[in-house]
Amino acid sequence: MLALHGHFSAGRTFTRLARDLAPDWRVVALDQRGPGCSDRPSDFSRDGYVEDAAAVLHHLGAGAAVVLGHSLGGVNAYQLASGHPELVRALVIEDIGAEVNGDLSFCLDWPHRAPTRGALLEALGRSAPHLTDVIREYGDGWGLAFHPEDMVASQHGGRVHAPSARQSGSSPRQGSAVLRGGAPPSPRIPRCPSTRTTAHHTGAADHGCKRC
Repeated sequence: MLALHGHFSAGRTFTRLARDLAPDWRVVALDQRGPGCSDRPSDFSRDGYVEDAAAVLHHLGAGAAVVLGHSLGGVNAYQLASGHPELVRALVIEDIGAEVNGDLSFCLDWPHRAPTRGALLEALGRSAPHLTDVIREYGDGWGLAFHPEDMVASQHGGRVHAPSARQSGSSPRQGSAVLRGGAPPSPRIPRCPSTRTTAHHTGAADHGCKRC
């Protein structure tokens, strides 16, 4: 199963699902471009998301997959099935229709960094319970595992200008994928040359990205 998260989430959101489905299913949880351990690209077009997912499935060589998509991930799953029907065996779509058209500009008020985790949660207010999977500690404080302005651009299928590395230091990788549950541990899978995608085989309870 390929699991595609929504805006304001990351691949590790599916850790519990992977644990519950193991050992019958191997869950491949992709950090889609922008959040988590992925790169911060300038392109947040639907084609970019779809080609990232297709590249991961081609790279794994496991044949057609069941694709689970939540919110943004659901739209990307629809379009993956449309553009690459040979890669999709079935769709499981959660919390989204066929289009992404909501206004995410409220997230631009979220803080970039806070001195403590508690301070960040307080500043996030009512949004905090929905963001616990993407809170990280960086060298200069606590922040989110994505840039809010990127998520606004993504919502509109657009581009952002002059992408920069996260202030924690090195930028994470574009289209980073995490394999959870089901499959036994094995060596790290090489990067996908077409998208600089990296995948890890991990146990069901380990999201596999050591920088996060």
